[in-house]
Amino acid sequence: MSRFRMSRARLPWSGKSDGPSSPSSGAQGPWFRTPWSRPAWLHRPRGRPALVLKVALPCLAVLALIIAVWPDDDTDGGHGGPADSGRAVSASVSPSPIYPISSPPRTIPSVREHRPARGPGFRPGGSTRVIVAVGSESLADEGKLFAQEIGATYALGGQPRAGDITLALSPPPAGRQAVPESYTLTTRDRRVSITGPDDAGVFYGTRTLKQALKGGGVMPEGVVNDRPDKPQRGLNLDIARKPYSETWIEGQLRQMADLKLNQLGLHFSDDQAFRIESESHPEIVSRDHLTKRDVQRIVELATKLHITVIPEIDSPGHLGAVIAAHPDLQLRDKDGNAVKGAIDIANPDSARIVDDLLREYADLFPGPYWHLGGDEYQALVVKAPATPESTFPGLADAAHVKYGAKADIKDLATGWLNDRADVLRAQNAGLTFKAWNDGFFAGGEVAADPGREVEYWTGKEIGARPPEDYLAEGRQVVNLNDEYLYYVLGQPGTFKYPTGKRIYEEWTPLVLRSTKPVDAKYAGQILGGRFAVWSDIPGAQTEEQVARGIRLPLRATAQKLWDARTPAMAWEEFKSLADRLG
Repeated sequence: MSRFRMSRARLPWSGKSDGPSSPSSGAQGPWFRTPWSRPAWLHRPRGRPALVLKVALPCLAVLALIIAVWPDDDTDGGHGGPADSGRAVSASVSPSPIYPISSPPRTIPSVREHRPARGPGFRPGGSTRVIVAVGSESLADEGKLFAQEIGATYALGGQPRAGDITLALSPPPAGRQAVPESYTLTTRDRRVSITGPDDAGVFYGTRTLKQALKGGGVMPEGVVNDRPDKPQRGLNLDIARKPYSETWIEGQLRQMADLKLNQLGLHFSDDQAFRIESESHPEIVSRDHLTKRDVQRIVELATKLHITVIPEIDSPGHLGAVIAAHPDLQLRDKDGNAVKGAIDIANPDSARIVDDLLREYADLFPGPYWHLGGDEYQALVVKAPATPESTFPGLADAAHVKYGAKADIKDLATGWLNDRADVLRAQNAGLTFKAWNDGFFAGGEVAADPGREVEYWTGKEIGARPPEDYLAEGRQVVNLNDEYLYYVLGQPGTFKYPTGKRIYEEWTPLVLRSTKPVDAKYAGQILGGRFAVWSDIPGAQTEEQVARGIRLPLRATAQKLWDARTPAMAWEEFKSLADRLG
């Protein structure tokens, strides 16, 4: 029995505990006692005993107060479970004679800061409302979704009462800059208030509250101040080689939202298949595919959950599905041998068909990002002593014609991606483009767009450059390190299914290649990362097996992208929490 529990047994309460009360009842929590009448032995006596009692009563009152405020690790009264360490706790304590000091809520990812307090915490009840404050009407979708999730009533405006949750947009204090996706969650007087500078931040506050209630039944008393380390946090999904159902993808989106992940990369074109309906080139579409209406529903759900869908038509490699319908576009070497998956970028028809597809899908994916691919173009991975130019003289000649006598095939490939970006930019001038790291080349006559983000995945390709090369050029980088973040179906080659434990204990966004982190001075250029599912051997796992296999690795990745510091919880504790939260 804890010291605090013993102290309660000694206090002179009368009446009986009713246990946990409804959050809207106005009671003072699970340890509240009904007002007690003075026992006969405490009535004022006369004579010498009265003098003794006059001295004894103040001493007893002081002792009772000391015992009552003695904190313990009970999970009632607004605790969130075992404390996570000094990281999330400050010394700002509001004293109370009834409740122990609160602990941080138990969530994935964990909150960055929790200022504890004494109080009952928050539990929803039958009369709980989710109130969107007047002036914050853009939060209506967030409020309605959260009310539905916890079985509460949604309301626009109104005076909050005990048991209610209020959502509101709030600008930062004067002189401070708003931190995107940040939020403040205050639990006090059996009410919760969630505020933030943008809709996404308030939404993430509801995710914290949802997890706290699901994991422990109570949101601990106090104030949470939270924000992400990295602006890009997500999952990359290869639906080209393995068709995933709309329902499965939507299920992943909902889990991602609860983990505060905000990007879904959708790789839907590869050598094996092309998986989205097309009117401009229906001949390339595989039998199992998503209709455009399917994609619209996925994008609509993602948008409501503050997740951006990033489309990728990978070119000029990985276009086998297009080549199957248009064999005249296939790249051939000087001896006439076909090169798997690679199109001939010296052939104007190659650009025409890819540009048709880009224009067709531009409106289907209205988000701010587009992935151009650029990886593993086989014309550029020729083994010595041969060179790309000697092996593919047609490409070399095209480079000279277009970019000058000093240009080579790397320049032609760089120009190819630049041209595809221009096509999309004509449809949406505000797009930010991404390409795999082996689609960027040092030197040369043609430079990649300086704003193009490097998606660093490997250092194993011929001619691969270390991540420091891109960072030293001033480029922004996103981490998809294949050593930790690649879940490749069937484990071909040297790939092994990643474990959540290894990501949780070893990986950070600074670890871009293999197991070695880059210098911390580059941290600001590393925008985040995505955990990637690749379907190289599509029949190796079912959708359900994939979902189970990525569950813990995805949660570990979410933790490290939200807060790259060494986690306070040991792996087994984190795993247990993940199992409890589902």
